[in-house]
Amino acid sequence: MAARELARKSGLDYALMTGGDVAPLGPQAVTKIHQLFDWAKKSNRGLLLFIDEADAFLCERNKTYMSEAQRSALNALLFRTGDQSKDIVLALATNRPGDLDSAVADRIDEVLEFPLPGEEERFKLLKLYLDKYIAQAGSRKSGVLQNLLKKESQKIEIKGLTDDILKEAAAKTEGFSGREIAKLMASVQAAVYGSENCVLDPNLFREVVDYKVAEHQQRRKLAGADGGRV
Repeated sequence: MAARELARKSGLDYALMTGGDVAPLGPQAVTKIHQLFDWAKKSNRGLLLFIDEADAFLCERNKTYMSEAQRSALNALLFRTGDQSKDIVLALATNRPGDLDSAVADRIDEVLEFPLPGEEERFKLLKLYLDKYIAQAGSRKSGVLQNLLKKESQKIEIKGLTDDILKEAAAKTEGFSGREIAKLMASVQAAVYGSENCVLDPNLFREVVDYKVAEHQQRRKLAGADGGRV
């Protein structure tokens, strides 16, 4: 979402990738990095490359678990970003900025912090994803997969799910990221489709919220016990 908005405002073409996309490429990663930058040069508008979870790819090169192929891919990206360029803009997203390689950090011109959403923002996100995953469920044109999974194409009936109940959920989900809230509502959708009548009521909604809150708290405990890694 952020990458699309940045590209729209700047007038650039855009491409999305995650840091985890690089390791599976193995020795081909270096070639793919160069191909990406060569492709950017061919764009008349320039390219915005958004790398999510950037620390998975652009971490310190002296990390013992980094493979030689990953290290070579990182070196290739550093080589292609050594000078200012009008062809490509890099936008990196990470929850662990301290893990980025020092040479990568040196190339960053602007830093924007996206804090965790507050209670009012969580309420708005819950409403947004309620509409996306619940209210609009089944309204899209059926494809082959939907025809195979008949129940997933059903409309969901919403009964008694008021703003007050959503505000209650917003208060419970303190510490949730926007992504976690989206996944929570996707879990609500799955729970509804797993029910007999395809109805979302306050009891089912609260049950899923409580489960996801407990799951979130458990992950935080595990992260604390494992030095911050989950």
